[in-house]
Amino acid sequence: MKWNWELPDWPNFKYDAGELTALESRFLTTSGVLLGSYKHLDEDEKTTLRIELMSEEALKTSEIEGEYLNRDSLQSSIRKQFGLPTEHGRIPPAEQGIAEMMVSVYETWDKALSNKALFNWHSMLIQGRKDLIDVGRYRRSAHPMQVVSGPVSKRKIHFEAPPSERMSQEMNGFIEWFNQTAPKGEQPLSALIRSGIAHLYFVSIHPFEDGNGRIGRAISEKALSQNLGQPTLIALARTIEAKRKNYYAALERANRKLEVTEWLHYFAETVLEAQAYTIRCVEFLIDKARFFDRLGDQLNARQHKVLMRMFVEGLDGFKGGLSAENYISITKTSASTATRDLKGLVEMGALIRTGELKHTRYYLNVPGLQS
Repeated sequence: MKWNWELPDWPNFKYDAGELTALESRFLTTSGVLLGSYKHLDEDEKTTLRIELMSEEALKTSEIEGEYLNRDSLQSSIRKQFGLPTEHGRIPPAEQGIAEMMVSVYETWDKALSNKALFNWHSMLIQGRKDLIDVGRYRRSAHPMQVVSGPVSKRKIHFEAPPSERMSQEMNGFIEWFNQTAPKGEQPLSALIRSGIAHLYFVSIHPFEDGNGRIGRAISEKALSQNLGQPTLIALARTIEAKRKNYYAALERANRKLEVTEWLHYFAETVLEAQAYTIRCVEFLIDKARFFDRLGDQLNARQHKVLMRMFVEGLDGFKGGLSAENYISITKTSASTATRDLKGLVEMGALIRTGELKHTRYYLNVPGLQS
């Protein structure tokens, strides 16, 4: 059976736009809700949200490819890219590279796509790698570019990309299509259809020696931003990573054909789920401000430090709940003081207590927070 790029009508993707109408409408409506919620944040909170979402996306887009990075280093690097202060020292090349690419995608969302932009992103992303020959340019190897799994003796080929000698032709065609389908292009497409096709089209070409998935997801974010007229900052990679097997299965089904309605439906649902998570992040920041406003000056320094530490964990909450031992470790205080402080936090409504004795755990009393 042939791959999609081997079919006679490549790259003319076919789909039923009517199947996506309701999802496109939900996307635009939710985008309005997100923008409305975002306006309730002050400038510091907006900066916090931007840094946290971008570092989470950098972390998760790398994890999809089996690369596990350091969250603190990512946040520090992104802060540095935006000219913000950071206490972190030397940042490893992998964290610095993906952070540079994410910030570049964010800052150039409204610019037309070009070979030069893609080469720059690839050079950033592959920073520090010594095992690749083609960095900052399309692949040139004569060997087939394949996505495989399993041991060598039972290797399964999930996809084989076009040969290297076709990269310039294929990528020029892709870039022309991407720019022509932009909102101000000659053949504009709706947000979800354009973003979904862009991702599938790009990874089907697989133009780079490595980093195609991460750059492909960045292109999808760029497409969504252009259609909305502002950076999206939605948790696309985080949502994909949470159901990674579904993502690879959907891609594998799509790369054998040019009828892509099923793929677009999957991708649209993923984008909507990502939007919903971002809205929860915004609401969480608003709840955090209200939380500390409500408590006023009731907190002592130890209690404030622990609560701030718990909020750092975001929507997922403090893993396993906060224990008295955690409190002692964070504040360097005695067991008796920790017990008294925790009791006070429960009484003032800052924490919710569950369990008894050694199983006692504490959770932030914030609406919608996972426990």
